[in-house]
Amino acid sequence: MQKQTFQYFWDGAEPTSGAGRERFHVDNIYPENDKNTVATGATGFGLMAILSGIDRGYVTKKEGLDRLNKILDFLSKADRFHGAWPHWIIGETGKVRPFGQKDNGGDLVETSFVAQALICINEYYKNGAEPEKALAKKADELWKGIDFNWFRNGQNVLYWHWSPAYKWEMNFPVKGYNECLIMYVMAASSPRHGVPAEVYHEGWARNGQIKTNFNFYGHPFTLDYQGQKNSVGPLFWAHYSYLGLNPRGLKDRYADYWGNNVNHTLAIHDYCVANPKKFKGYGENNWGLTASYSVKGYAAHNPKEDFGVISPTAAISSIPYTPKESMKVIRHLYEDLGDKVWGKYGFYDAFSEQENWYPKRYLGIDQGPMVVMIENYRSGLLWKLFMGNKDVQSGLKKLDFQFKP
Repeated sequence: MQKQTFQYFWDGAEPTSGAGRERFHVDNIYPENDKNTVATGATGFGLMAILSGIDRGYVTKKEGLDRLNKILDFLSKADRFHGAWPHWIIGETGKVRPFGQKDNGGDLVETSFVAQALICINEYYKNGAEPEKALAKKADELWKGIDFNWFRNGQNVLYWHWSPAYKWEMNFPVKGYNECLIMYVMAASSPRHGVPAEVYHEGWARNGQIKTNFNFYGHPFTLDYQGQKNSVGPLFWAHYSYLGLNPRGLKDRYADYWGNNVNHTLAIHDYCVANPKKFKGYGENNWGLTASYSVKGYAAHNPKEDFGVISPTAAISSIPYTPKESMKVIRHLYEDLGDKVWGKYGFYDAFSEQENWYPKRYLGIDQGPMVVMIENYRSGLLWKLFMGNKDVQSGLKKLDFQFKP
């Protein structure tokens, strides 16, 4: 399953850049004419997936090195804004493709997903032969060129967007808790454009207001999930920031992140098993709510926004947290639902037994975490690489985290 999903970023990559496509539709119908749109976040996840594929021998070391060089060369020539890439990039040209009317500049969250991958590449290759060292240096320079400090807009918080045309008009200061913890860790870790600890504590942690206490389906939580009063967010919040950042043993004054992510996953599992809305198909072997394609277009599925849609990436990317419960889903999808939900790049993005809805479509940001989190469950590879980085260690210390290097 890991190998087949890896192919999304190998055979299924955008051909000109080699980078991660935003989406892939088996029927070749793209209403937005975006078949060759590169997604920055998916590219970051894809770079980590490719490292795992190289390490497992899915491709040769030379093929892997060549592909990583191709992608990093594309990223170095693509539009950047104070070092940050846009949410979407046109694969053929490297130019920004606006994600929204005013969202046509740097996207610091998506860029941070690439930054964690660049650090892993640097760590993987830095002691290799000359061509490997050259790739490591290229990755290191790209990551160190991201101007996190600029994205403060002079305040003790990080802003999601900035564009030359619209400046700060998107006006989205990023406050926790959600999928963006990694951005603050990267910003604190940057040796050239680092931000002080106050940006994390006053901005992300809202002067301590991020801390709360509630139970959901019998599981305790200490973090205030943005927009979810006494409930939890979509499961990608337990995945995106933790592809490189190892949550095991990760603690600060606000949370124990391993415990939080395990409880988040178990709470979604228990909610789906209880199935209060009585959706067809939900149960022990078919659970998982996260952002994905939906019967209503695209939705960040969670207990408060549940439409009977199961997204395979939700349970599968949680395999480090819930190995038994996640394996039940993998077996059920593969053995019982089969070709309805399985294709050439692994499991399709989402489906609904309730609505008899089985679209043969993939999203890069959902395929990537499955490969990476399965690898972390099996070997800890990406966690070891990222946590072994000296800049990351100094950033975590600056923010007063306890962690296992």
